[in-house]
Amino acid sequence: MTTIAAPASPLTIETIRSVIEAMPVQGRIMLRLILLQYFDVTDEEIVYIVTDRPDPRCVAGTKPTNTSMTKESIRVVTERRDQYLRQVRLKRERTWLQCDSLRRLAQLREAFADRARTLLTGRFSVSAETIEALRASSRNVLPRPATRLLDQRWDADEITAEDYQQQRLSIEFQTQLRMAEKYRKRLDLAERERQSAIYAPLQDHEIAHVWGLPAGSLAARKVKYLAQYLQALQAALQTSAAATATSPLDLWKETFSVLAEQPIERSLSTYDGLEKTESALIDKLTAMVWGTLAEESEVKFWTSLVFGASSNAMHSEITRNLFGLQRLTTILNDMDASPEAVDEELLKRTSPTPKAQEDQTALPEEKPAEDEASTQMRDHVLKSMFGELHNDLTGGTRS
Repeated sequence: MTTIAAPASPLTIETIRSVIEAMPVQGRIMLRLILLQYFDVTDEEIVYIVTDRPDPRCVAGTKPTNTSMTKESIRVVTERRDQYLRQVRLKRERTWLQCDSLRRLAQLREAFADRARTLLTGRFSVSAETIEALRASSRNVLPRPATRLLDQRWDADEITAEDYQQQRLSIEFQTQLRMAEKYRKRLDLAERERQSAIYAPLQDHEIAHVWGLPAGSLAARKVKYLAQYLQALQAALQTSAAATATSPLDLWKETFSVLAEQPIERSLSTYDGLEKTESALIDKLTAMVWGTLAEESEVKFWTSLVFGASSNAMHSEITRNLFGLQRLTTILNDMDASPEAVDEELLKRTSPTPKAQEDQTALPEEKPAEDEASTQMRDHVLKSMFGELHNDLTGGTRS
């Protein structure tokens, strides 16, 4: 059966921009506010918003035609625009960083598990049936008790170094498989959150907060200019060179899909106190990337990494900090994930602890020869403490 690929959408970012630019100033501002995470509201449009917003003192009667504009009113509108601009774009960046980090972490854990399987079959001659049994039981194995029992057997000389490393590598193989599955589940949840974020327009009450319009006037303008935008977009698609392609059924949803393909602008984040020190945070992120962070600590650390160190971060998007996620992406970029490096790390991690040599006889150590000056000084201090006379005090030998 041949799979028919879905035709590419004729809608492009340039078409969307040209349609919005051709709209009247009110419609252009309305569309840019609705799509604020993808478009900017310029300073000239902010000046228009200030002059267009109604005077709250005039609730009835004839409205004044000459509206006053002050620097304070321009500053207020600019601050409100910047507030919602930062909020929606931080959420878009955060969800993208989450999905990208989780996808790469899952691929890393699968690569580690694959190299562990290769070492078990090639170096330790483990059968394919044993590998499948280890894979099937990976969800139920507790690595810390199994490793502790293995260390006790090694300390009691009940197991050889080769058997120790084979069993330790088997535990590591199961741990990497379990972590890969955990990251894939997190990735599914993060993808859902990202899809809801990229398709989310600015809400009506947020637009009203920026523009200062009553709810009725805002709703009427929104319906009017959304219809005008969709009609102009449909006409542009029909007259374009790509008219032979199938037009999307939902142009509004397709608008968000096309705009979401734009590269995400990285924000500037500063260290917010996560893990108390920046060096401790970097060490923990590195351990997480290499898969050496304990599973019980990893769950709590990932939660704090996503929501930030602030206690208010779970209630407001703008209070979250992306410093940890950005550093995690940097560490993933700098990591050497070649098969040789992964094999070296796995063999080093699963090697037994060297034992102390027990056949060494305790030989008496020879005391270093003390020089004469230090000996005389020691005798001088001791005799002075006990009140005994000596040559230094009497000026010579006592008769």
